[in-house]
Order: sequence, then structure tokens, then C-alpha cells
Amino acid sequence: MEWTGARYADRPTVEVTTWVAAAPERVWPLVSDVTRMPEFSEELQSAHWVGGAPGPVVGARFVGRNRHDALGEWETTCTVLSCDPGREFSWAVGDPAEPSAVWRFALEPGDGGTTLSQWMRMGPGRSGLSFAIDAMPEKEQKIVFVRLREFERGMTATLERIRQQVEA
Repeated sequence: MEWTGARYADRPTVEVTTWVAAAPERVWPLVSDVTRMPEFSEELQSAHWVGGAPGPVVGARFVGRNRHDALGEWETTCTVLSCDPGREFSWAVGDPAEPSAVWRFALEPGDGGTTLSQWMRMGPGRSGLSFAIDAMPEKEQKIVFVRLREFERGMTATLERIRQQVEA
């Protein structure tokens, strides 16, 4: 990831893509089942559907429990924004009208397999990162860059684990 100088209010994004030697129908169950996501993520420790949600449908909510060495442990309630089987699964972290982040998996068939992407956007709502920025406003761009780079590394590892599981 190259330095962008982005600030939190810029709603910076990061995206990682890989190719999986399987049809989207085989990849979809892993990227849309939030209860399995902790298997693929270093930061996400657990996730479960809440409010009687039957699973991945637009409007369904789930709670994710996260852990980060520098940020500690926290829980977030997320709301599914899109759920197009075999194509796209996205969710907002926190208030869907003012999320602290939006995450998305996108699947595109091709070359006898699937191009799988994971994308995220920070903000516009406040997040745990906001407290660090409040404490050190002169370092905001560096704080944002470091966190985006962490996300990029984590997303790369997540996609690799998904790929390995699907292709096994």
C-alpha cells in the first residue's frame, strides 16, 4: 500500500483481490457465513446473528467480537447492506446510516474460477481509531495509513485462507 495522506473524513478504502479455482457457488457459503469468518481473520474472534436473523439477508444484523494488540477488545453490531448470492455480500459496522466502516466481498466468475475481492471503507461514523486521532490529531494521516495497511495485510490473509479452504 502506498502512502495517500488520507484523513479519516476522506473515507479511505482498501481492497484486496485473489483468484480462487472454484465457481462462485463454492466460494459464496464461506464469505456470506459470518459465523465462519473468525476462521479466516486474525482480528475477528467471534460472530453471531442477532435479532432472530436467519442468516445473510439484507437488513439482518450480527455481532462481531474483535481483538487487536494496540486497540484491545470490542464488539460491534453490523447490518447486512447487500446479499446477492454468488456475487456480493456487504455490511455496515455500527449505525448503517453513519457506519464506522463498510465491508464487502465481491465474487466475479471467470477463467474457470472466481475472482474474489474484499473491500472496506473507513467512516464516516466514529470508530476506535477516532480516539487515537483525537489524542494525536497531528498524526491523523499516519494513524489512518497504518490502520489501512493493517487491514490490507489482514484481508490478504483472509482471502488466502478462504482460497485454501475452498480449493482443498
